[in-house]
Amino acid sequence: MNWRPRPLLNALLSLLVALPVAAALPAPPETPRRPVTDEYQGVRVEDNYRWLEDSSDPAVRAWSDAQNRYARTFLDGLPERQKLYKRLQELLSTPSPDYRNLEYKDGKLFALLTQPPKEQPLLIALTSADAPATARSIIDPNTLNTGGTTAIDFFVPSRDGRLVAVSLSQNGSEDGTLHVYETETGKELPDRIPRAQYPTGGGSVAWNSDSTGFWYTRYPQGDERPKEDVNFYQQIYFHKLGTPASADTYALGKAFPRIAETALTTSDDGRYVLASVANGDGGEFAHYLLGPSGDWQQVSRFEEQVVQAAIGRDGGLWLLSHKDAPTGRVLRVPLDKPQLAGAQAVIPASEAVIERVVPTAGRLYTLDLLGGPSQVRTFDLSGKFIAKLPLPPVSAVDQVVPTGGDELLLRNQSFTRPPAWYRYRPQTNLLVRTALVKTSPASFNDIEVVREFATSKDGTKVPVNILRRKGTPLDGNNPAILYGYGGYAISLRPNFDASRRVWFDRGGIYVVANLRGGGEYGEEWHQAGNLTRKQNVFDDFYAAARYLVTSRYTQPFRLAIRGGSNGGLLMGAALTQHPELFRAVISSVGIYDMLRVERDPNGAFNVTEFGSVKDPEQFKALYAYSPYHHVVDSSAYPAALFLTGDNDGRVNPANSRKMTARLQAASGSGYPVLLRTSASSGHGQGTALSEQIAQQADIYAFLFDQLYITPKPVPIVRPPAKP
Repeated sequence: MNWRPRPLLNALLSLLVALPVAAALPAPPETPRRPVTDEYQGVRVEDNYRWLEDSSDPAVRAWSDAQNRYARTFLDGLPERQKLYKRLQELLSTPSPDYRNLEYKDGKLFALLTQPPKEQPLLIALTSADAPATARSIIDPNTLNTGGTTAIDFFVPSRDGRLVAVSLSQNGSEDGTLHVYETETGKELPDRIPRAQYPTGGGSVAWNSDSTGFWYTRYPQGDERPKEDVNFYQQIYFHKLGTPASADTYALGKAFPRIAETALTTSDDGRYVLASVANGDGGEFAHYLLGPSGDWQQVSRFEEQVVQAAIGRDGGLWLLSHKDAPTGRVLRVPLDKPQLAGAQAVIPASEAVIERVVPTAGRLYTLDLLGGPSQVRTFDLSGKFIAKLPLPPVSAVDQVVPTGGDELLLRNQSFTRPPAWYRYRPQTNLLVRTALVKTSPASFNDIEVVREFATSKDGTKVPVNILRRKGTPLDGNNPAILYGYGGYAISLRPNFDASRRVWFDRGGIYVVANLRGGGEYGEEWHQAGNLTRKQNVFDDFYAAARYLVTSRYTQPFRLAIRGGSNGGLLMGAALTQHPELFRAVISSVGIYDMLRVERDPNGAFNVTEFGSVKDPEQFKALYAYSPYHHVVDSSAYPAALFLTGDNDGRVNPANSRKMTARLQAASGSGYPVLLRTSASSGHGQGTALSEQIAQQADIYAFLFDQLYITPKPVPIVRPPAKP
């Protein structure tokens, strides 16, 4: 039985909750309506706030500044904001190092080291995971920019570990220039290559065998392409050290699609280079191999459903295929004859979703998902199962690094335990924690995680991970945050976030839903929530919300929802389709106008996930849920805080501007609708630590106020009975 909101209960809540807020809240800045009408598939659609799309218009900048002042007046006036900011500084700025993106080259370990209170991670090299004291800085972006707005996008060490190529960008833009540094001295070489990285297709590097040059991803430069194509048509070029970037030579990519996203890797012996090319963001990949002959050979095509390839040390190329295997199976082709038609099946599909295959000298490792938590299995090279690695329960492995022979380093964390690197030795089948451990300034020993299941509209069981203090009463009066994403086959795994401590300390419950559209249960789970099936994602989310209410964890007027990017689209759909289920919405860098998103550079990459208005059936689906087009005047919408960054190259900030304007004009609840725009950040990558803390302080202060966690009294309302 599905829980349905009671009209009398909703009316009572409106009287108890809305009126005091409405009386104290000033009107937001005025937003003129300037109607523009478009026609899609014979349907005329009016857009009153099209003018807010032009970020270069002084009127748009003035409007955005006015919205920021309005938001700051509200947020800075909240009684808990300063206390929360101070506490979050303690939690997030405590000097506890965190080591990410480990790379092993010629006996050296490279890593990005997050070292609070420094604003940005720095690139280091160390001799062993058991000897962090040996770490030396190669490049520290904090010394390049005192404001903390220079960030490392990615780095790739040379095969011998002497040099490292680093992409640097500014203000969260992810618009990166390649630099080259000496590992031992940190000295920068003269080589600089612009436009090797951009948020549309990312960026990558693969060194040659003798470290005299590298292949890299290159975007159009100068007048090579029309203005509208400068962030598309990524190709592969080769750079020889000591020569100008203008002398670099084309290698591959003229036949790639406009929305190609390319990742490059070099084999351990330096004889082969692999190019994995994504067709936008929908999960289709093609693979190309460069061998000793000097010719690139295509190994797989988009339609052949090979989603990952890895060069082995045994003369084989290992492939992860979804062909007739939505959870993945492992194939092998010889490096000297990499033809998919002759592939050998090695590991069959099973209930475990294989995310990645990692070959070592004599073993294969599969990094698996079990609906959200991780599993790692090991096999011999013939595919014979050997063992499961003894991971902690309900935890996540987010990186596996071979370190010679068959040994691994792997990074593991859970909802209640910070990330740490472990060494795995296959002869003992034991995991031993190394010295590369992140610590938390606050204990989470009082927090428990329960994994339950909600039933979606069509009967699908949806995992719901509930984090709560032990002994939390199920009386329906707990404040709760429900987090979701549901897209791009991205899986929400257990992750540690010290900032949640401020929520738990005030009795809050934090919930993560594993929605369709993600990859938690394989490609079928992903495809059940993409393109014309996107509504399933939203229905899964509503099912999770109703489950929390009927199970007496919370009730609608104490329930907030939170998401970002594609999860911001989820927030927009939730507040327009079922505003009665939630009291507050936190939506970061979200997509809300689904009819125009594909016109943005990165929006074109999203067409393979969302669909296009140019297709009649896909337009019908997009228009049916597009949040911006389903705001209804004088409706009782939840309180909403929208966050965006001026330099976001992944989701156009105009989405947040237009959605804010439309909702402010329409909402009849009296609840605040705020827009917070950061001038020093983008989609989130590369955001300075101080800005992260400020954002979190605003979010939690807003939720404390709206969900009655402040000193003001909480209305006593009985939740619906459990069915």
